[in-house]
Amino acid sequence: MKIIECPRDAMQGLKQFIDTHQKAEYINQLLKVGFDTIDFGSFVSPKAIPQMRDTAEVLAKLELSNTKSKLLVIVANVRGASEAAEFAEIDYLGFPFSISETFQLRNTNKTITQALAELEKIQEVAIQKNKSIVAYISMGFGNPYNDIYSTELVEKYSEKLATLGIKIISVSDTIGNAKTDQIEEIFPSLMKSFPSIEFGAHLHSTPDTSMVKIQALINANVERIDSAMRGFGGCPMAKDDLTGNLATEQLVAVLEANKVELNLDKSEFKKSLTMAGEVFPF
Repeated sequence: MKIIECPRDAMQGLKQFIDTHQKAEYINQLLKVGFDTIDFGSFVSPKAIPQMRDTAEVLAKLELSNTKSKLLVIVANVRGASEAAEFAEIDYLGFPFSISETFQLRNTNKTITQALAELEKIQEVAIQKNKSIVAYISMGFGNPYNDIYSTELVEKYSEKLATLGIKIISVSDTIGNAKTDQIEEIFPSLMKSFPSIEFGAHLHSTPDTSMVKIQALINANVERIDSAMRGFGGCPMAKDDLTGNLATEQLVAVLEANKVELNLDKSEFKKSLTMAGEVFPF
């Protein structure tokens, strides 16, 4: 099981700027836990996501000599990808690709067609710099804009991403509307259709529905799950204050109840959970 801890997603929508030193301290604590990957920052316009304007400075303060965790950042265009790819410490470039035309325009100011063209160029940058792309299928369980949606549409765009050479796709429940039966239908179907691709889940959720969604992911044999300590975060472009990330402590509890071996340092996990309460006191 790969747990992708997402402090970037927890922080990015906050209006109150978190000090660079405090960000780095928190991420350094998370690096001690044993998560597969830390989604720690983004190289996007500081006007769009001002909270992440110090990602390069945070990276310079990270202690990476004693961790097994890999680093992921979000990029939205070739410029950001090229900047991020210059850092040897970064393993993954995450790209938010939406199957909702409205949300793609809202999130990256591009149409779906333009986003695919941009991703193709980003993939070229990634190959040149020995990075891997994680493509997020935003609005992967429906959208609030009355844009066309179906599970077939998810498969259609998964195939398009596969033709670009993308090896990791994370299906995202951007607004927290996924149903458990959807989760248990979509992932097995995608895994069967595209066996060479690693499919993960990036689900936003209200606190009262998180546990059943996590169980549905386990039932669907999903082995890559994004989460954030205490469930902080969500998508600032989705504008729903009630919807946050899956809480990592809930994810771990459900996984352990299902006898999934995680190999996490429990002591450092507890310290991280405590620190999360100090970083996000509002």
